[in-house]
Amino acid sequence: MIILVLHGPNLGLLGKREPEIYGQTTLNQLNNMLFKEADKRRIVLKIFQSNHEGRLIDLIEEIMDTSDALIINPGALAHTSIALMDAIKASGKPTVEVHLTDITKREEFRQKSYIGMVAEKTFQGEGIQSYLDALDYLIKKQRKGTATG
Repeated sequence: MIILVLHGPNLGLLGKREPEIYGQTTLNQLNNMLFKEADKRRIVLKIFQSNHEGRLIDLIEEIMDTSDALIINPGALAHTSIALMDAIKASGKPTVEVHLTDITKREEFRQKSYIGMVAEKTFQGEGIQSYLDALDYLIKKQRKGTATG
């Protein structure tokens, strides 16, 4: 199983940007945690971060043919990007949206997620654990699908 993990705008600042909200774990530390979990479960991760909407869309188009699923933390693009939503929908791949915070308890403009409209599941509000939960969800889904057919 190969999972594409996309980190959106400002996630490169993890650990520095408002650590009281987003935590002190850096993006490199998060990616290392994800790679370790993936190794334990014998799956492959392709991880990218971009501050640019078009680059994220390009990555979905370029890499989804060689990936089985997508985990995405779109950052603020969750609330603004119909284009990113359309790219995810067009990929046809199982997609899980991740947010470090609970966006339903944030500012009003952050409470609607276009990405959540096409993702089959959203994990949010648990910090880094949200990513690990998303990874676990996709692995269990794939194994269940393999077992049944």
